[in-house]
Amino acid sequence: MAEIEHIRHTLAHLLAATVRDLYPGAKNAIGPSIDNGFYQDFDMGSHKVSEEDFPKIEKRMREILKTWTTSSHREVTAEEAQKEYAWNEYKAELANEFAQGGKTITFYRLGDFDDLCKGGHSENPEKEVNPDGFKLDRVAGAYWRADSSKKMLTRIYGLAFETKGELDHYIAMREEAKKRDHRKIGKELDLFVFSDLVGAGLPLFTPKGTVLRDEISNFTQELRIKRGFQKVWIPHITKTDLYKTSGHWAKFGHELFLVKSQETDTDFVLKPMNCPHHQQIYAGKPRSYRDLPLRYLETTTVYRDEKTGELSGLSRVRAITQDDSHIFCTPEQIEQEFQSIIEMVKIFFTAVTMPFRARLSFRDPKTPEKYLGEEALWQKAQDIILTIAKNNNLDYFIAEGEAAFYGPKIDFMAYDALGREHQLATPQLDFVQPARFELKYSDKDGTEKTPVMIHLAVAGSLERFLSVYIEHTAGVFPLWISPIQARVLPIGEGHQAFAHEVLEQLKAAGIRAELDESNESLGKKIREAKQQKVPYLLVIGDQEVAAKTATLESREAKIGALPIADIVSKLTAEIKARA
Repeated sequence: MAEIEHIRHTLAHLLAATVRDLYPGAKNAIGPSIDNGFYQDFDMGSHKVSEEDFPKIEKRMREILKTWTTSSHREVTAEEAQKEYAWNEYKAELANEFAQGGKTITFYRLGDFDDLCKGGHSENPEKEVNPDGFKLDRVAGAYWRADSSKKMLTRIYGLAFETKGELDHYIAMREEAKKRDHRKIGKELDLFVFSDLVGAGLPLFTPKGTVLRDEISNFTQELRIKRGFQKVWIPHITKTDLYKTSGHWAKFGHELFLVKSQETDTDFVLKPMNCPHHQQIYAGKPRSYRDLPLRYLETTTVYRDEKTGELSGLSRVRAITQDDSHIFCTPEQIEQEFQSIIEMVKIFFTAVTMPFRARLSFRDPKTPEKYLGEEALWQKAQDIILTIAKNNNLDYFIAEGEAAFYGPKIDFMAYDALGREHQLATPQLDFVQPARFELKYSDKDGTEKTPVMIHLAVAGSLERFLSVYIEHTAGVFPLWISPIQARVLPIGEGHQAFAHEVLEQLKAAGIRAELDESNESLGKKIREAKQQKVPYLLVIGDQEVAAKTATLESREAKIGALPIADIVSKLTAEIKARA
């Protein structure tokens, strides 16, 4: 059976053959396999194609597929390729590039369809490609070679899987993802807004959205303080010299926001990361081995000049709030520090109900120029991380080329409710920056040595984490993090006074509660509260006023009438447990 990538690649060719069959004069350009499917670019000439044409195109694709019982290829010269594609300037350009680059030019034949290609297809498409396993998806515009000065082509996307069941499942999950889109839910639940006057990529959090930020921030801060981290504070601007010394300027200078002073000629930037600042706190006085490990924590915002076209809701922003930490330790202390970090990560992801695996992000040995520091130090760091992963029985895999430029790291990859994988928590081992800043500590034998630095983010970017978490929960947040934890619903005007008493008792216990004083019916009040995904409702009528109780209802079921003290006890216990 052909690999799914080969099936998808074959379907890109099948789409090219079909469109050329149905729309004479259409020219196919590039058509690769991609995640979940394939696409093919076309110069449609005088024709137009839309999603309304998909049933016709799909039907013809399945008819042609029945004739594709073989696959073969032949090598051709540059002259033969140019002659073959005298009618198609896109393929002729590609063939010319192959020839100039010294690559072999190959034509692949599927059924009676020839196409310029590097290979990677089904050997017998008619048998290996499931005719029910693919579906055309959408039409988009795409400039030839992604160059806006060149012609806009028509790109047709398709979905492809080995079975119809997998295809149907993917489509269903994608529809569910649309319903869970954090931008949609953020608006419905009044969590955050964007303003053209403030600027793209700069979210503004409402009172409810700020509760989410604070709860996550407070949780990760609590985890870190319990493990010996100390809070520090740093300013939001710095001289460019700081990042030139750290190495960030050379690597990421084009991503920084420049700050112009009216009082001095000194060049400043908005800070894009915090590690160089924390190192300056370390460097503020002499250090001894007795001081180590030294652990700093801060939840603070950094700024990066992301490209406008790449900004997306909270998942890609220009103001990035990090629950950032840095540990300065001796080489002998690395393993214990990572052990503590792994314990924190496990507690955090259990609370937010997201399973995870670990990506060991190492340097790419084929591109050493991308990284700072000696190869021997890198190898030492990577060996330590691999040992730690094994000793903790982590579900891990190694990814060469995913390291930071200053050191290897463990990226904890969390799964959301739809099975999508997200890189969130990250501890990074750094032998490079402390040496660049000439950080020292006095060892037991009196000699000066350079500390090791461990960078740590548990949630990572709060904005990005919330984009993931909102979609993971579909806005149905657990009680401890819900912006509104309980809503009191008096049935009529005569129940308002007691309802106010209940509200004050809830607030006094630290429960985020509100009172619905509208003149709407109880049914409408309940429906509105459930649309806002409030975890608990306290209904108050004649019987409740008389008995000094409230009828408690969760999002899942009606619990019944309980004394107010019992309700407060139940909710506070659930909040404390972060259940």
